[in-house]
Amino acid sequence: MLLEKARRALSQLKARPAGFSLVKDGEQRALHQHDEVALPQSTLRLLTFNAQAGIGSQRYSDYITGSWKHLVAHSRSLQNIELMASVVRNFDIVALQEVDGGSMRSRNVNQLKHMASLAKFEYSHQQLNRNLGRLGQFSNGLLSRLTPYKVEDHRLPGLPGRGAIIAHYGHPDAPLIIAGVHLSLGEKYRNIQLDYLRGQLQQYKHVAVLGDFNCRLDHLAHSPFAELGLRSPETGLLTYPSWAPDRHIDHILLSPGLKATRTEVIDGCKLSDHLPLATEILLPDDVREAALHVPPSLIQRAT
Repeated sequence: MLLEKARRALSQLKARPAGFSLVKDGEQRALHQHDEVALPQSTLRLLTFNAQAGIGSQRYSDYITGSWKHLVAHSRSLQNIELMASVVRNFDIVALQEVDGGSMRSRNVNQLKHMASLAKFEYSHQQLNRNLGRLGQFSNGLLSRLTPYKVEDHRLPGLPGRGAIIAHYGHPDAPLIIAGVHLSLGEKYRNIQLDYLRGQLQQYKHVAVLGDFNCRLDHLAHSPFAELGLRSPETGLLTYPSWAPDRHIDHILLSPGLKATRTEVIDGCKLSDHLPLATEILLPDDVREAALHVPPSLIQRAT
């Protein structure tokens, strides 16, 4: 029955460009750059969430019995995304993993744009990491109530499908760097990716890295990434699997100058196989001071 659904879907596909090839290690694309943009708040609420493309697995057996949902839209996929929008709307900057950019499995809805519209985020950015045409548009996403002055796409080394979005906020003299990441399952490639990210982030003082790392904190402590000195505000933040969480593999990691006032897993949000992880940070004085020197036109755009 399930295989037959997939066969029918495949038979109905129309030709559409797709790609599934190895990317160059560290391939990078600068997307846009403003001069600088103000940070009008003293605190920022951050969230990371692996959305699982709205599939909403709720038990291990769903990975097998519901495997067809990775190819064909199911009755609750759009509803799950719309419920996620009601969660992310309470935050200032959201890093999303496994959002679909518009294919059969998402009913041709760009899930990131749909969430941005429902939750009223003025700024959003989609990073397409694996293009399977109408079979899937595997993406990372960034939702933000503030306009970053620069955003970079980074295709991470290793097998295709993993990437990082690095957004720069405030003023270049003392920026706040927010990175959203989705790392490999395997330790070998994951450590290569962590080393690459270390190289990209080591020059900055104030950094927050959000995402699905696919590993626990003790693994990060023994990886090249440890050289950055980033820390989790709390330990024991179990995010996976959502129905019976026993692993802390989704992280929000902060540099020493960023203080978290509150960190929590949103354990009531069982819309994916991961639970969302949230924190609130205080903006450092030097970041806020530098951001005051922004042209009025850009301040108006960011608020």
